[in-house]
Amino acid sequence: MSMDKVVDSAARAVAGIPDGALLAVGGFGVCGIPSALIAALVEAGTGNLRVVSNNCGLDDWGLGLLLRAGRIVRMTSSYVGENKEFARQYLSGELEVELTPQGTLAERLRAGGSGIPAFFTPAGVGTQVEEGGLPWRYAVDGTVAVASPPKEVREFRGGRYLLEEAITADFALVRAAVADRHGNCVFHAAAANFNPLAAMAGRVTLVEAERIVEPGELDPGAVHLPGVFVDHVVAADPEDRRIERRTLRAVRVPTAPTGPTVTEPAAAAAKEN
Repeated sequence: MSMDKVVDSAARAVAGIPDGALLAVGGFGVCGIPSALIAALVEAGTGNLRVVSNNCGLDDWGLGLLLRAGRIVRMTSSYVGENKEFARQYLSGELEVELTPQGTLAERLRAGGSGIPAFFTPAGVGTQVEEGGLPWRYAVDGTVAVASPPKEVREFRGGRYLLEEAITADFALVRAAVADRHGNCVFHAAAANFNPLAAMAGRVTLVEAERIVEPGELDPGAVHLPGVFVDHVVAADPEDRRIERRTLRAVRVPTAPTGPTVTEPAAAAAKEN
């Protein structure tokens, strides 16, 4: 059996994702977003998706495209800023949202990929994360239709910890800087935050790579995600990137002096006096 996992298009890679699938999607802010695979899902018309991702892209890019098309019914996320449509759908009751502390979300994905069903964490102790009641879905009239349940608490060495369940997804969509034909992946900078974890948590993992190399070209010590976790690799446009928020700094332009110019000898004489 060939170990070559490269497929010729993103459309072919996502063809097996059915309506209602649970997806783990990599990316951190707008870094490492699997934009080609997401765009292919939009084109395919796949809907009723449940998505686990740190955030939900921008209004016009990444997961924001699926959201705007009404294809996502539930999000499990940590950060929901920069997306007005996300806020609109959540507050109007069109979208169910499970907000999860960022470190907890990362560990839930890692645990799912490692075969660990659950774990205890101090994150969220003494808050509504522990007590329950966080709005997951609003009703049309603004009341809470679905709320988070309370979590099991146990004490270890005098500290209180919450039980969090691992996440295992039907499919994972991730973006790598470099991948070889066997699926071994290297991620760049902040793109390494959630992409490897999402890849591990997927039963079927699809990778889009900005550059695809031959087996043996990658230094084994540089590999962030072993190919054993990857099922398909597709080429991605390396220029398909976004800036989440552009900030410009005001620059002060120096003005010409208006007073008399003091020569160096005069300044030295004044200093001596």
